[in-house]
Amino acid sequence: MLLVDAHLDLSMNALEWNRDLRLPVSLINERERGLYDKPDRAKAVVSLPELRKGNIGLVVATQIARYVAPENHLPGWHSPEQAWAQTQGQLAWYKAMEEAGEMVQITDLSSLNKHLDLWNNSEIDRERKPIGYILSLEGADSIVSVEYLERAWNYGLRALGPAHYGPGRYANGTDSSGRMNKEGLSLLREMERLNIILDVTHLCDDAFWQALDHFNGAVWASHSNCRRLVNHNRQFSDEQIRALITRNAVIGVALDAWMMVPHWIRGESTPHSTHCNLEVIINHIDHICQIAGNTLHVGIGSDLDGAFGREQCPSDLETIADLQSLGGLLSKRGYSDADVERMLSGNWLGFLKRVWMGL
Repeated sequence: MLLVDAHLDLSMNALEWNRDLRLPVSLINERERGLYDKPDRAKAVVSLPELRKGNIGLVVATQIARYVAPENHLPGWHSPEQAWAQTQGQLAWYKAMEEAGEMVQITDLSSLNKHLDLWNNSEIDRERKPIGYILSLEGADSIVSVEYLERAWNYGLRALGPAHYGPGRYANGTDSSGRMNKEGLSLLREMERLNIILDVTHLCDDAFWQALDHFNGAVWASHSNCRRLVNHNRQFSDEQIRALITRNAVIGVALDAWMMVPHWIRGESTPHSTHCNLEVIINHIDHICQIAGNTLHVGIGSDLDGAFGREQCPSDLETIADLQSLGGLLSKRGYSDADVERMLSGNWLGFLKRVWMGL
């Protein structure tokens, strides 16, 4: 079964982690043995061959670069222009992968349908199929001014989350609070004009509700879980989930262990000690389905290798290819084959087709 993953930081891994994602995960990890500059060294689970192995033929792939003011102690760039330059380097990596035949950018209905035809063609070896990617920007800090957004649309940007962690130039994100500023509201208007999808993942609660009030375009949440199951502002409350369902959004569940199980302590907890396995993410999927009364508003947005690796993944996930096992787990919970297909790919594909057909 074809899978769609709505959130992968591929270019960040390639440039900031210095990973050649054309290689098998085993070789990436072997080269990182003995490195300790990042906590997830030698624990990667994502590469392009593993995506193909898992039949994950379409992903939402990010650019990401945060601006940090002098009083902001989060990692990031000291000017918006530096952040913009970082995202342009990330874009260059995606374009290099396209030239190498490893990836192909999906920007409209025609390119989506062409890519799906390719991946559904059983006569072509899976190893020869490029990974389709929809370009998303995680945090808008690198958009130097709202006028830059059209430049980004022209090179293929099709989704944008205005905030990431902490205070941002356009909106405040995880672990912060406050409404969007004047520039943030201008950004929303320009996104609506360009038909760029609003990703409400990471918006603080104040900005979340304000964005829904001011934005009339397409909305999704690429990688978020349920606050009812893990009580943190990074997650969505039941009220927020209901609001997203009303907007015909899709919510991608994330496989970062601290978002899956309660009481995770960074540097101490392990997937085994917290009983964090793939069954746990089905709880989050099921919670969204119970609120919706159907299976139409949930998908996968794994965020795997999003600055964490196997030390913070479900214990029974060796590589991203193991996402294929979610189908069997969903079936065991009583979901039909049609339900499973919707949640693993159909909901995301239907969403994109509606957006790009102007429905």
